[in-house]
Amino acid sequence: MIYLDYSATTPVSFEVLDTFNRTTKEFIGNPNSLHKLGIKSQDLITSATKQIADICNIMPREVIYTSSATEANNLAIIGTMLANQNMGKHLIVSKLEHPSIYKICDYLESIGFEVSYVDNDEDGLVNFDHLKKLVKEDTVLVSVCAVNSETGVRQPLKMIRQIIKKENNNTLLHSDFTQAIGKVPVNFNDVDLASLSGHKIFAPKGIGMLYRNEKVKIKPLIYGSSKSNELHPGTPAVALIAAFAKAFRIAMTDLEKKERFVQRLNEKLVKEFSIHKDILINQTKYSIPHILNISLNNIKPETFIHALEEKDVYVGTNTACSSGDLSTAVMAIYNDKKRATSTIRISISHITTSDEINQFLNHFNTVYENLNNLTSKEA
Repeated sequence: MIYLDYSATTPVSFEVLDTFNRTTKEFIGNPNSLHKLGIKSQDLITSATKQIADICNIMPREVIYTSSATEANNLAIIGTMLANQNMGKHLIVSKLEHPSIYKICDYLESIGFEVSYVDNDEDGLVNFDHLKKLVKEDTVLVSVCAVNSETGVRQPLKMIRQIIKKENNNTLLHSDFTQAIGKVPVNFNDVDLASLSGHKIFAPKGIGMLYRNEKVKIKPLIYGSSKSNELHPGTPAVALIAAFAKAFRIAMTDLEKKERFVQRLNEKLVKEFSIHKDILINQTKYSIPHILNISLNNIKPETFIHALEEKDVYVGTNTACSSGDLSTAVMAIYNDKKRATSTIRISISHITTSDEINQFLNHFNTVYENLNNLTSKEA
């Protein structure tokens, strides 16, 4: 099997799975319980949280565990907008966000909030001049993802924050860090809120995290009993939290070395794809190497993906949460509907091998030639 869909999800690493299994067996107490088994579980969560906080240069109380990045996005945006209505009802988002962000925007608009969409330039970066014009007195929050999940475009969050604060010092900045963590360096102090997902960094599915600066007010979206987390009440998932902390530590180690390796793989793919005149490469100078988006002329992406699947090769279309739909990011950058509806996303990892890339290219060229010939005959 050749797996090149790491931006959709990652396999659980052996070390992380071992942590999950051992924790499940050895820490059976409910962390909310007062007896020693409960205290033992709570102590493990406290230790795991401190490790994450130290790596991120934030405080442990600013770490909020969720079930996913989607839940973290909901809590960050809806919770912040609801808690700060005295300040205003205006939200700004970029045009290169994950689908979960746009669903949140639709909901907020349905209950009376105002949402503005900031333009981007030809490289996919937020248009600074437009952002300046959009920020106003009643702007509560701006949400811009650190790395776009379809094209890999990386946003200059520090600069974006400076622009926002200059226009309105009370406006907050949220960023979805999901596609950045474990791939490129991030600075949690560049934002007020950040969303993360475990299954993008070789942890199990079902665990995510929201960083919330302690000064930010958030209204809970879920209500229940919990002494440890009022924003995510209920029994903490001890084994998932321990596994997430383990995966996080590994993901944040040797980032530059891993990125250099992935860059070489990316360059090899781009060089090979550039030979085909009917393949468009949807990559700008701000795209990280882990995500390579291409558009195929006259071949349906789903047809191509299933043809590769028959050879035990796995890639994606745009995001896993909107497979088969128009790529909003490609549309935002290139303003070309045909290009945006014919995308394939190849996402690679530091564990991808050069041999896998070579095998993938051989299969890709065979499938591409066969489908191209078939399309030509039908035409």
